[in-house]
Amino acid sequence: MLRIIVPLVLSLLCGTVAAEPLHGIAMHGEPALPPDYKHFPYVNPDVKKGGKITYGVVGTFDNLNPFILKSMRTTARGMWDPEYGNLVYESLMQRSRDEPFTLYGLLAETVEWDEDRSFIQFNLNPKAKWSDGQPVTPEDVMFTFELMRDKGRVPYSERLKVVSKMEKVGEHSVRFTFNEKADRETPLIFGLFPVLPKHAVDPETFDRTSLTPPVGSGPYKVKTVKPGESITYERDPNYWGKDIPAKVGTDNYDQITVQYFLQDTTLFEAFKKGDVDLYPDGNPGHWANAYNFPAATSGTVIKDVFTPKLPSGMLGFVFNTRRPIFTDAKVREGLSLVFDFEWANKNLYSGAYKRTQSFWQNSDLSSFGIPADAKEIALLGPIKDKIAPDILDGSYELPVTDGSGRDRNVLKQAVGLLNQGGYTIRGGKMLDASGRQLTFEIMTQNADQEKLAVAYQRSLQTIGIAASIRTVDDSQYQSRTNSFDYDIIIKSYTSSLSPGTEQLGRWSSAARTQEGKDSFAGANDPDLDTLIDHVLRARSNEDFTAAVRSYDRLLLSSHYVLPLYHMDQQWVARSKRIGHPDTVPLYGYQLPVWWDTSAQ
Repeated sequence: MLRIIVPLVLSLLCGTVAAEPLHGIAMHGEPALPPDYKHFPYVNPDVKKGGKITYGVVGTFDNLNPFILKSMRTTARGMWDPEYGNLVYESLMQRSRDEPFTLYGLLAETVEWDEDRSFIQFNLNPKAKWSDGQPVTPEDVMFTFELMRDKGRVPYSERLKVVSKMEKVGEHSVRFTFNEKADRETPLIFGLFPVLPKHAVDPETFDRTSLTPPVGSGPYKVKTVKPGESITYERDPNYWGKDIPAKVGTDNYDQITVQYFLQDTTLFEAFKKGDVDLYPDGNPGHWANAYNFPAATSGTVIKDVFTPKLPSGMLGFVFNTRRPIFTDAKVREGLSLVFDFEWANKNLYSGAYKRTQSFWQNSDLSSFGIPADAKEIALLGPIKDKIAPDILDGSYELPVTDGSGRDRNVLKQAVGLLNQGGYTIRGGKMLDASGRQLTFEIMTQNADQEKLAVAYQRSLQTIGIAASIRTVDDSQYQSRTNSFDYDIIIKSYTSSLSPGTEQLGRWSSAARTQEGKDSFAGANDPDLDTLIDHVLRARSNEDFTAAVRSYDRLLLSSHYVLPLYHMDQQWVARSKRIGHPDTVPLYGYQLPVWWDTSAQ
């Protein structure tokens, strides 16, 4: 009995709450894998490590630090990378890509929290080490949070705002006690926080760009850097975590190179020649017609089709409501109806796409085709009066045109909505009450976006709206989007099965004025803020589904985005030398678990 009581007394004296160490945590429900799991279900645990791979990306880089504002969109890929893997830096926990939002131990071997999620304690793996052999310590974790607060970019710089106390507990643990600003997702977000070595980082120079290879805890170290051209990583033979369950079957190459190209056409030519090993393809016409080169016809290049179980997300023209002409939802709705999806899908994409009708289409979280139930109505309260009746009862659907690019019936609806917003057609021009023509610029970043914009521009002209198109280079595009300097842009909002705090950066009123956020539409609606809060505070799966559906309805009713299209498949062309598991997880293919077949 004494052995049980003493730790409890000590914990009470230290102001902490005793909790059971857990191998994993889930946003809703319980982790799918048991404490004694051996590996994730979508890896090949028996794969032999070795060989190499070369990825190709369009763009450039001038920095190896992915956590500062100066590096946004210009950091060398792979340092901290959702697609290629976190090769150099690691987080406290590892996300399973086969569950909506579940984390398992990585740098933190186990975690502890209470039912209210008022705190989380990360118990570091005693084996965790930096690439220079030094141990990963609680001091490193606390140092990183403070460094990011002072010198990091959002969202890393904001994490400690929800913490009332950060403390070292015992030899290997760090506990965060949250304040009233935290929500139920906060502990999981902290689990995905990177950790940097206190002994190898100079806080004074942290926010400056640097090409000096850093010390990390990840499976790779930087081998060579050619600024703006390529970066090569080599496996760390002493990587501490190669045998922990969350890393079995991952990080399978001895060498990973990321090559940079100025244009996608140049990148594809490099792939055709074998200089690049993978080419993810999102263009239906290209996928159907561009693979008649020798390597593809001979079987040296293989085309793979993957079917994830993800919601559609939302790709669309985004109206910047910081601009006065887009403040009226009726105007935005009218402008949305002008775009002829049927014409574009037939003439630009050979009919390959489906029209997107919801931010979470193809999932249980979507409101499309589903009437709001009593739980949703209760959640919405008076907000339901702001939602269009057909969106509320599930009968809403974007109009289907005749595919001519100038369907008179649909354009008539659009003009009617623009009339409600104060615009009328006089002398062949759409004019406001002062006689000013409705005019705006669509900013695009590549030829594919420009084609869409031209199709939209053509339809707008038929009702007297003057839209110009400006295609800018990557650096200018990122600069202008970061500072919200545009009228309309084309953006893709990815949707997960566990939407959470990323919605604050996209749609909260607070994000409207914060440069670098994803508040592309500049929403400023306290009702949206309320519904985001409902999503973040939901406990049961039923409450969460109702919260996301009601939130989806208000986003759709607000017409911040002109919905375009989506596809249910992922297309990747690869060198035959590169292999992958047969199992496709919930989130689709995962590059960090692929391998070099020549090493087998």
